[in-house]
Amino acid sequence: MGFKVAVVGATGNVGREMLNILEERGFPVSEVVALASRRSQGTEVSFGDKTLKVKALDTYDFSDTDIAIMSAGGNISKEWSPKIGKQGCVVIDNSSAFRYDPEVPLIVPEVNPDAIEGFSKKNIIANPNCSTAQMVVALKPLHDVATIKRVVVATYQSVSGAGKEGMDELFTQTRAVFVADPVEAKKFTKRIAFNVIPHIDVFMEDGSTKEEWKMVAETKKMLDPKIKLTATCVRVPVFIGHSEAVNVEFEKPITADEARDILREAPGCLVIDKREDGGYITPIESAGEDATYISRIREDSTLDNALNMWIVSDNLRKGAALNAVQIAELLVERGLIQPKKKAA
Repeated sequence: MGFKVAVVGATGNVGREMLNILEERGFPVSEVVALASRRSQGTEVSFGDKTLKVKALDTYDFSDTDIAIMSAGGNISKEWSPKIGKQGCVVIDNSSAFRYDPEVPLIVPEVNPDAIEGFSKKNIIANPNCSTAQMVVALKPLHDVATIKRVVVATYQSVSGAGKEGMDELFTQTRAVFVADPVEAKKFTKRIAFNVIPHIDVFMEDGSTKEEWKMVAETKKMLDPKIKLTATCVRVPVFIGHSEAVNVEFEKPITADEARDILREAPGCLVIDKREDGGYITPIESAGEDATYISRIREDSTLDNALNMWIVSDNLRKGAALNAVQIAELLVERGLIQPKKKAA
């Protein structure tokens, strides 16, 4: 049984990663189609040992396609996802366009798999923001045991979260610093090389940025609307891998040892937490890996029933491409989707 899968935005960082992960995980495909804008038409991308020629999104007929995994940005998704869904193709959208739509499930398979049942209202399923995805993977098993009241998180987000242009800017600026060339900031609001920028996405009326607001809204939608959360999101000069310093206050008592044991058994989590030099994960070790890593688990002496944690994950994988493919796998595992074309 194979499914016809279209990857929209196949020439971008996340689109290419989606193609890699579909092949790596052996997703049951009958055919994979790479789609992008007209200016990318004819570009070649890899799918395993095959080379796919990119086709234009605006002339593609989705009527015989089973799943469209979208990574082409919010504006394109707003225009195309409803049209694709109406053709009977299930859209798994990596943008923020439909995350807060009450008729669109927002899914991290390790956290709220049952919510996927509601996808048929619009034939669209939303993938959460990269920084939220890894955090809720670690929070969910602890919430089930001790009930989270409040979360305070500071993120350290890699430049790949801003796409290829972000990675190019870090590389170009770093080289410019070493050869004493002028350093130009184009993608980011300030220089990113050898610097950190406490600003991701646009500013909102209350002084928070939209990235910070996303973490609040998405955690409430996927985990529990009663959880209070405050975030400070920071761009750091790292190519791949988001890190988060997280303080969690619980309703019930929970020790660091109990949390460590719970997280070691939790799906998608990998605890690396030795209280010694180097006994923790940094972004460079998470790159190319599927797990959400948790380190530095310790009790907060200033609050009752509170813990501190360090959470790290590859934002291009769990934060985007891997989670989208896992959603597709969940559709198949639960029998919620059947191939339109029967195998000959």
